[in-house]
Amino acid sequence: MSTENALLTILVEKINNDTLVLPTLPAIALKVRRTADDPEVNLNKMADVIGQDPALSARIIKISNSAYMGRTVKVETIHQAVTRIGLRQVKNIATALAMEQLFVSKNQIVHEHINQVWQQTIDVVANAMAALQMHTEQTKQKRLNLDIMTLAALVHNIGVLPIFTEAERHDDVFANPTFLSVAVQKLSGRIGGVILREWGFHDELVEVAENWRNLGYMSQAITYLDFVRLGAALSGYMGSLKDGVMNVTQQKGLFEDLSVLDSEEFKTMRDNARMIFQ
Repeated sequence: MSTENALLTILVEKINNDTLVLPTLPAIALKVRRTADDPEVNLNKMADVIGQDPALSARIIKISNSAYMGRTVKVETIHQAVTRIGLRQVKNIATALAMEQLFVSKNQIVHEHINQVWQQTIDVVANAMAALQMHTEQTKQKRLNLDIMTLAALVHNIGVLPIFTEAERHDDVFANPTFLSVAVQKLSGRIGGVILREWGFHDELVEVAENWRNLGYMSQAITYLDFVRLGAALSGYMGSLKDGVMNVTQQKGLFEDLSVLDSEEFKTMRDNARMIFQ
């Protein structure tokens, strides 16, 4: 059996036997989510929790002062930032900002692959966020939430991480990027769903991770999945499926005219979104 087929067999067996080593949610993100779910929590308590992580505190302050929040008055403390963002939003924003901690590896080859996935993910996030903002502005529909959209886009490809971890044990696999790509295409969605269920994430986010590559999976309503797919297509990561994604985008009425995705307003929104993660 070739190394490639052996790796696929190993991955499938571990998924089926529930023995695949899954990434764990970053500790600070887990603490923030648990705190946010406490019915007794208040803004001061949440600020204290976030304040325990200097890096996250700095990024929360940065995002509260960004065009993402649409505010011009500058905040300087984590308490002010949490007050501006709000308890409901800070749970997902803090989780999203902590995601980068997962895309690391001490193995140089693995690190290069994971870093590439992270950069691609940021592209998808920026385009998906801008698309949702533009959609909301045009339609006045507010059922979909921007911070949940951000988190959905950030975890849409989370299933690649265990694949890279397992492949690290087979160095020759990395000499064949084509095979690694095939393994990701075949298994990352299924693994991503397993991870997000393990983390206790909402079904809408699980749906994104499991199905963003599968255009055969479609809902009648407009969902976060539509915007993640569109973000991936605009970022150049849907390959031959891009035309199909754009057709669905138009058919479902995300925009009256797709030319809005080439507008300066859209590009500004996209660039503002990308700056959050730089």
